[in-house]
Amino acid sequence: MYSYRVSGLEVASEVTLPGLIPGNPNGAPDVTIRRAAVPRTLDGASAIGPTWQRADGRFLMHVPNVARFLLEGGRSIAFEAEEDAELQDVAVFLSGSVFGVLLHQRNHIVLHASAVMVGGKAVLFCGQSGAGKSTLAAALGERGYSLIADDQCAIEIGSDGIPKIQADGRQLRLWEKSIDELGLGDRRGDPMRNRLRKFYVEPAAASDAAVSIGAVYALIEIRGQQLPDIEQPNVVDATRLLVANAYRPLLVHRLNQREIYFRAAAALAATAGIFRLKRQFGFDEMPATIAMLQTHWADIGLGDAAP
Repeated sequence: MYSYRVSGLEVASEVTLPGLIPGNPNGAPDVTIRRAAVPRTLDGASAIGPTWQRADGRFLMHVPNVARFLLEGGRSIAFEAEEDAELQDVAVFLSGSVFGVLLHQRNHIVLHASAVMVGGKAVLFCGQSGAGKSTLAAALGERGYSLIADDQCAIEIGSDGIPKIQADGRQLRLWEKSIDELGLGDRRGDPMRNRLRKFYVEPAAASDAAVSIGAVYALIEIRGQQLPDIEQPNVVDATRLLVANAYRPLLVHRLNQREIYFRAAAALAATAGIFRLKRQFGFDEMPATIAMLQTHWADIGLGDAAP
């Protein structure tokens, strides 16, 4: 068994999962991943989607031409690879979408976001695939801001009402163009999938501790004559923004988790702040975006502009 640590959980896996950080091989795992026969349907399914089914703590997920995955109780993942599927592709989904669903099963608030450390707190950047979350986190990493998580962020609300993010110092997942533009070629690792020019990249520095959240930004691309800006929506719109940036938003509804996301949004709005980050998309604009963020961090009390 291989040992990893993912979003604060100890994971024991029968297969290697590239890009993840090592875990404790001597401890009791919170989650196990194993090869096994996986059914094509679930008896008594209470909810059914195009590629998934849910029934009494069990979640069946099918990725065509890759594998079927069965998640049970937020504690175990069984997978059955399809004929001619590459294990590399299976591993990408295990550590990404499938684990995101498992975190939902454990009642975590899971955002499609990357996060860096600013002033001793986590700053999250939310957005759908292609929004530039990982690229912005990597660029900030080159400025000295440690990576906390990439692509998915698991949030828990403590008994004190303070939202915290579990550190997940996995390697960044970056397209080749981002790697070249940011000058990260010396830290580029293996490709995620053989057919994609997307690679694992070692972060400049990574945090391994759970930390409270200082700010959450939804990435908004602007074009033409629109000006870059950071704006704070009202509580209602902030709640909608948070749910929209959940990792697989449909599951929030299907798993009856809207209430915990509403509570999380209220807690984040009260203790940290949820913002829209409107910026032009492009590497030439990255220095201006970072400067705007640093000014905003100083304004909201996250310390000096520099890390």
